[in-house]
Amino acid sequence: MAEMWKKTVLLVIDMQKDFIAEGSSVQVLGGPAIVPAVIKAVEMSRHRGMLVVWVVREHDPLGRDVELYSQRMYGTGKTGPLVKGSVGGELVDGLEIHEGEYKLVKTRFSAFFATHLHYFLQRAGINRVVVVGVQTPNCIRQTVFDAVELDYESVTVIVDATAAATPEVHNAANIFDMKNIGVVTPTLQEWCK
Repeated sequence: MAEMWKKTVLLVIDMQKDFIAEGSSVQVLGGPAIVPAVIKAVEMSRHRGMLVVWVVREHDPLGRDVELYSQRMYGTGKTGPLVKGSVGGELVDGLEIHEGEYKLVKTRFSAFFATHLHYFLQRAGINRVVVVGVQTPNCIRQTVFDAVELDYESVTVIVDATAAATPEVHNAANIFDMKNIGVVTPTLQEWCK
């Protein structure tokens, strides 16, 4: 088992204040409830000797690197979400990057799209992916589908350490689809055994 964990990465996706804080323009309503589970998943990953990769969004203050539909939130005189160096772009309380872990900045949903993540994981000998964070129909789903397309040996989504706006969106519309393409979907308790 120890050898398997050394070939497994935990991707912690978008656990940033703007996505979790109440009242934020991009808050994921189910996000606050999963913070303790994400903390536990990170602790367990460290205990197992897994690589932890912190996937975050950081945007230009003028929104020149955001999706077209998001550009309305940025520009002169506007303070858009997840701006590089902003408080909203920081990890939520209780989560911090430790020495030897890796921070990956993305500007789109998938952690693999227009980033070097796949090459980084290949060089590290990683062939198994575990995902936690927000938000299930966007960044979680896109990252997971890309990991499947890139032929990672195993792709896992910890169902109670990921969240969406509602349980229906999370479970019925997304976890269901991921299971149908072979993604493993344990609870945190099951994954920790």
